[in-house]
Amino acid sequence: MSNLTATPPAKTAVAPQTAKKHREIKAFNSLAHIALVFWALVTAGPLLWVLLASFKSNTEIFLGEPFALPSSFSLDTYFSAWDQAHIGRYFLNSVFVVLFSTAGTMLFGSMAAYVLARYRFFGNRILYYLFVSGLAFPTFMALGPLYYILRNMGLLNSYIGLILVYIAYSLPFTVFFLAAFFKTLPHEIDEAATVDGASHTRKFFQIMMPMAKSGLVSITIFNIVGQWNQYLLPLVIMQGQGAEEKWVLTQGIANISTQAGYHAEWSTLFAALTLSIIPMIIVYAVFQRQIQAGLTAGAVK
Repeated sequence: MSNLTATPPAKTAVAPQTAKKHREIKAFNSLAHIALVFWALVTAGPLLWVLLASFKSNTEIFLGEPFALPSSFSLDTYFSAWDQAHIGRYFLNSVFVVLFSTAGTMLFGSMAAYVLARYRFFGNRILYYLFVSGLAFPTFMALGPLYYILRNMGLLNSYIGLILVYIAYSLPFTVFFLAAFFKTLPHEIDEAATVDGASHTRKFFQIMMPMAKSGLVSITIFNIVGQWNQYLLPLVIMQGQGAEEKWVLTQGIANISTQAGYHAEWSTLFAALTLSIIPMIIVYAVFQRQIQAGLTAGAVK
């Protein structure tokens, strides 16, 4: 018998086009990472500067190096901002207003979006486009009529008036986002609940809302951030006798920088800014995964 020598299999050559494509993808990923690092530095740089400046004196802020460490990390500026500059009161006012306005926005916005997305009736598209048209309407154009409406209703310089305005201001984007999200939910579960005798209210609160949890969390965070940083609306609404006690955080911070002019305690101002930034960073850090899941859940039906 003749011995048969097994020859090793020949290596499959990588096609030149495939190798070129891999090199292009690798180069693109490298450029993307460089761009992301640059964007992170651009975004984090001002935040870091504000944080360091909140511990410095006016001399260190204006004459020292921008990113140099302060001479001491004393919390006196934070206590001064919280008590003497009344940032603590404005902070609690903002928490109260944003809490109720966000709750109202999510309740009314989710119900409206659910009906517009899952039910067919005369005028459905008209109502939907009316909501969406609010996204294209500049807020400052409505400040004059809004002021007179609230004054005639007796809601000027009141938390109720500001909360209602925040809800109306946030509803267009909330309905637009959630209507698209509710459309992606499976109809089989909805139909099974109907067969089992579930009412419309029960289907919405016990079935559809838990299924849309990721989308609801995402839009809730967006509404919290938008209402927390709002300045123009409370500036118009919260005015009159005793209005200063009802100011929200953005008004209080602006007052620190304008009241004393060039003699302002800038470290106190930056401490107040830091106190307003930290809650939003915490919210994003805690709900980061839910926000990403909500933004991508509707991409694939």
